[in-house]
Amino acid sequence: MRHNMLGRSGVSVSRFCLGAMMFGAWGNPHHDESIRIIHTALDAGINIIDTADVYAQGESEEIVGKAIEGRRDDIILATKFHGAMGDDPNRQGSSRRWIIRAVEDSLRRLRTDYIDLYQVHRPRTDTDIEETLGALTDLVHQGKIRYLGASTFPASQIVEAQWVARERGLQRFLTEQPAYSILVRRVEDDILPTCQRHGMGVLSYSPLTGGWLSGRWRKDAGQQESSRASRLPQRFDLSQPANQRKLDAVEELAQLADACGLTLIQLAIAFVLTHPAITSAIIGPRTLEQLEGQLAAADVVLEPDVLDRIDQIVAPGTTVNPVDNSFDNPALAPAARRR
Repeated sequence: MRHNMLGRSGVSVSRFCLGAMMFGAWGNPHHDESIRIIHTALDAGINIIDTADVYAQGESEEIVGKAIEGRRDDIILATKFHGAMGDDPNRQGSSRRWIIRAVEDSLRRLRTDYIDLYQVHRPRTDTDIEETLGALTDLVHQGKIRYLGASTFPASQIVEAQWVARERGLQRFLTEQPAYSILVRRVEDDILPTCQRHGMGVLSYSPLTGGWLSGRWRKDAGQQESSRASRLPQRFDLSQPANQRKLDAVEELAQLADACGLTLIQLAIAFVLTHPAITSAIIGPRTLEQLEGQLAAADVVLEPDVLDRIDQIVAPGTTVNPVDNSFDNPALAPAARRR
């Protein structure tokens, strides 16, 4: 398993990051099976695990905590805060009040006394970024977290956070975590270049676009049923024209993978890892079989002519179905456009 530097931190992380969203009630409810998947990933050379408090309302963190006992010192442990953790409106968000509480809850569930990378799961426009960075900086000084990260921030907010950190003498975001795949390339337009300019690492998620590039979604297979498809029909309902365009792209990509002697999964993950801004691709297996299929992409190198063909199928900087983008520009929200 090859490694990259995590931004300019000097920390070396594997090019695959194990995403833990599917461990627990959201995916695999069997703790022993989930722990076995985590151990297999670690044995394969993965040294970074990403989870979040909101994944199955803390259950994912609990599973990860049990799995890494005795191996903690060798693991770069990342988790996130922001999502609602109950009905109380103050048990969510990016306020100092919630961050101080949320980190203690995560530390307890993860069975550790420090978190390597603590990430804001979503940006907020109702909370001053200085408040968020200030609280996180205090946690660094207390030794409870090592580094700060963000997820799904628009480029303007990435830059604002870097500027505030510099001007106020606060810890800065070391990483950004956006969705990125062959079908979801909008981040190439400004997110990834912005991260490169600021020396940030990028932990990109959903290289298989929620299963679209797993080989399951093909024209001859028809509408696929899953809990994710039922929750997010705008991304999976084949009656919608944008999803039909995704299906067309998948057919062409599958043919390209066959011509290269690769699985569609290998093609998709290798594509993500080819971009120079990407530090690590987050893979989120639900089963051991899925993990093994994704690990098979570890040593795949795509030749320039293959990358050119991918660009013909899905143009650089574009997302086939815009609802798959992981970030929203607040300036384009309906309320912001009304004059």
